[in-house]
Amino acid sequence: MDEVNEKIELDAVDLRILSALQDDAALSNLELAAAVHTSPATCLRRVKRLVDTGVIERRVAILSPERMGPSLTVFAEITLDRQGAEHLVAFESRAVADPAVQQCHRVSPGPDFILMLQVADMPAWDAVVNRLFTQDANVRNVKSFFSVRRAKFETKVLLPATFGSPTRSG
Repeated sequence: MDEVNEKIELDAVDLRILSALQDDAALSNLELAAAVHTSPATCLRRVKRLVDTGVIERRVAILSPERMGPSLTVFAEITLDRQGAEHLVAFESRAVADPAVQQCHRVSPGPDFILMLQVADMPAWDAVVNRLFTQDANVRNVKSFFSVRRAKFETKVLLPATFGSPTRSG
């Protein structure tokens, strides 16, 4: 079985740990253990297993784009001229390597990709358009949408329903 698609068995303790870390990944092991009602040793071992198995991909600081200064968030629908596997992989590889691309999704039906990009301003957007779309002879169509206001941004992954409802907080 493909390692990425292999389902990892998670029990209630694992799910409490994941929930707490999604709320605050900066918790110390002692704080996390107290929050999930387990011993520090058990907590540390569980977190290590969750990291080693790839359930926890990474722990990051989430910055506020609004506090970082002016910028543009762009959503772009990309349709390729040729959709063979090698063409999809080639475009995807170029897109994910570009620092302006925050998210890259291969989608169906409709366009082949939807990208979320963050750029400083319109000249920076123009540079991305030239770099990723205009110079690629296989890009047939690009439809761009500019965010005027971010009403919600969430990084949490919904945990299995056995742990609680998707609206559960903390």
